[in-house]
Amino acid sequence: MALPQPPPHTRDWLDRLAARDPDLAGIEARAGPLPWRVRPAGYPGLLQAIVGQQISNQAAAAIWRRVAALPGAVEPAGLLALPDEALRAAGLSRPKIAHARALATAFAEGRLDGEALELMDDEAAIVAISAVRGLGRWTAEVYLLFALGRPDVFPAADLALAAAAADLKGLPERPPPPVLRTLAETWRPWRGLAARLLWHHWRHINGRPTVDDVPLVSATGA
Repeated sequence: MALPQPPPHTRDWLDRLAARDPDLAGIEARAGPLPWRVRPAGYPGLLQAIVGQQISNQAAAAIWRRVAALPGAVEPAGLLALPDEALRAAGLSRPKIAHARALATAFAEGRLDGEALELMDDEAAIVAISAVRGLGRWTAEVYLLFALGRPDVFPAADLALAAAAADLKGLPERPPPPVLRTLAETWRPWRGLAARLLWHHWRHINGRPTVDDVPLVSATGA
C-alpha cells in the first residue's frame, strides 16, 4: 500500500531547510524521497503512541495490530469494557494497560477531546495530553507531528533523533535532549520536518525499509 503523499507546501519547506542546513539537504539524495507517515487523530492515535513506547518498531506494529483487532479497543468505551487479560494477550504490559485505560477514561469523561486538541496551539496541546497518566511530552509531541501534522514540533527525547543527529553532524556521542533541542532551533519553524528527515536518515544508515511505521523510541517512554 502506497504511503500518504506530503502536503504540497512541503517541498518548499524542504528547500528552505536545505538552504539553511546543508547536512539536512543531502539526506534525500542518499536515502530517497522523504516518506510521509501519518497516524490517526484522536483517541486511536494516542492509544497507538502508548503501544509504541519503549519498544522496537517491529514489536510495536505487531502489538498494535493485535490491540486494534480486539472488539471495541479503538473506542474509549470499548477499551474500558475489555478485561485486562485480553489486553495482556494482545501484548500490552501491565503499565501500558493502566495508561491505555487512563487515556480511554480521559476521552470518555471529556477531559481530552480530539477536535479540541486540533484547535490548541502546540504547547497547550502538549500540556493537555501530558496531563493523562502515561502520556508525557514525548508522546504528545509524536502525536502532534504524525496525527495533526504540526510543522514545528521536535521530540528532543527521541533516541533515534539523537542518534541520527550525532551521525549527521559528526558528534562524538548522542546529544541529550537539551542539547538536541538547542541544535534544532536552527530549523525553526520547520523542526517537525527536520525530525522527519533525521528519522529518514537513521532508517537509511541502518538499512531499514522505508515503508514500516514511524521510528519512535523515547528516552523516557512518555
